[in-house]
Amino acid sequence: MKNFGYKQSNSDHILFVKRDGRRLTALIVYVDDIVVTGNDTKEQLKLQTYLSQEFEMKDLGDLKYFLRIEVVRSKIGIFMSQRKYVMDLLTETGMLGCKPADTLIEINHKLCEDIDQEPTNKEQYQRLVGRLIYLTHTRPDIA
Repeated sequence: MKNFGYKQSNSDHILFVKRDGRRLTALIVYVDDIVVTGNDTKEQLKLQTYLSQEFEMKDLGDLKYFLRIEVVRSKIGIFMSQRKYVMDLLTETGMLGCKPADTLIEINHKLCEDIDQEPTNKEQYQRLVGRLIYLTHTRPDIA
């Protein structure tokens, strides 16, 4: 990308940006997904042509869902939401009907295994914690 005139972001290495006066084109690469955006449609088309010569790729059209974030366009702007991600998380964990609580755990709760208790699924627990950590990074208001 650097050879094509793009600069890699120092703060986020998956982001590449090209500026030409007031025109801006941005490229975000995450695993096998690429998002191209900006206000320079000619540059975006040049970039897509260049990338399709280098890699096998498909143009999926306007961005709808990326990194668990829904993107919806309207006449007044772009709306980004993680509602679907949170709803899927709540459904998967059986917490869809739960109500919010000020205290997330009982005071003086003993974290020990009860003899009659079914063992916790370690992989499921780790996946849940990872998903919650992701939410706290992308939604600091619910951290």
